[in-house]
Amino acid sequence: MRNPLAKHPWWRQLVVVAVVLPLMIVLAVLAFAWPNARLAPRGLPVGIVGTSPASQQAVAALTRAEPGAFSLALYADQATARRAVEDRDVYGAFEITSGRITVLEASAASPTVAQLLTSTGQQLAAGAAAARRAPAAPVSAVDVVPLSRSDPRGLVLSSALLPLTICSIIMAAAVALLLRFRPAWRQILSLTVVSATAGLGAILITEGFLGALPHGDGTSWAALALTVLAVSAPTAGLIALIGPPGLGLGAGLMIFIGNPFSGATSAPQLLPTAVSHIGQWLPPGAGASLLRSTAYFGGRGAGGHLVVLIVWAVLGLAAILAGHHAPFRFAASRPSPPPGEPVRTATVAAPGAGDQDDWFTPGDAHPRHARSSPA
Repeated sequence: MRNPLAKHPWWRQLVVVAVVLPLMIVLAVLAFAWPNARLAPRGLPVGIVGTSPASQQAVAALTRAEPGAFSLALYADQATARRAVEDRDVYGAFEITSGRITVLEASAASPTVAQLLTSTGQQLAAGAAAARRAPAAPVSAVDVVPLSRSDPRGLVLSSALLPLTICSIIMAAAVALLLRFRPAWRQILSLTVVSATAGLGAILITEGFLGALPHGDGTSWAALALTVLAVSAPTAGLIALIGPPGLGLGAGLMIFIGNPFSGATSAPQLLPTAVSHIGQWLPPGAGASLLRSTAYFGGRGAGGHLVVLIVWAVLGLAAILAGHHAPFRFAASRPSPPPGEPVRTATVAAPGAGDQDDWFTPGDAHPRHARSSPA
């Protein structure tokens, strides 16, 4: 690859590198650290069971203590609230009586939110006790949809997202740049097959070997495969449109924006609002949410995330087709020799020396000279 700074003196190249590369590192650290440093509930969907005076006091206390933190929904009884948790309508619910506070939660939806709800229930009990000048009511937590026993804190699912994203980018680079599959249908077929295989491998590790995900009916495999395709296809499409810079653009978008903004380690509703929306519109965030729905909730609440992944995958595949076959001249439609194929260049021979050809393979340090016999 040609050095873009080759025309500048060495000291100017050093200055540019000394400024640009550290700046890239600083921005990467900021992208990953800043959302986690701003975790707080923002419109977190939570239910309140019943319409008793105690429940109304809880609604008033939650609204007054943290305005905008919770989006509250009222349910007639605990069974209805449980169904809402299982359908992913809410993250949990509070059932408040005069003698007890029961916190319904779903650690499978987010262990961080489950801990937050338990802490909030204890604060409600303490506030009610202070108002009555009586001992605090006991608080009990019921995990309606628990995580796998092999991964009680949900670390495997959240930690698998980053390597999955990085490997999807590498896969796109291998297909579009290293192997240079042509024509477009070969790239599309390769990305589809490799995505399905990568999803199968990931599910065999997380579900079969580690036991971190419950055994399903293949929907989690499909979710992982679609996530890989939704990351790799747009990256390969950008490479087809603008060439190697598309790899950097795709990696920056998916790894340094999509991954830290995904909310996979906490919950989208705990991130700053704009960050949460961006994260769920990108494949890493949509893929993580889709995998939670397919693995633990029977696919409930997966519709929006599924649409996001399909749109990204289709746009990526369409970009590959456009890059190869559009009437406009994109990077993939420019003629280039297959990798490793010898390139023949003619040189001017000295008088009487006969015809002489230079044969070289890209990457050779010096051309290999071979004299051709006169015709």
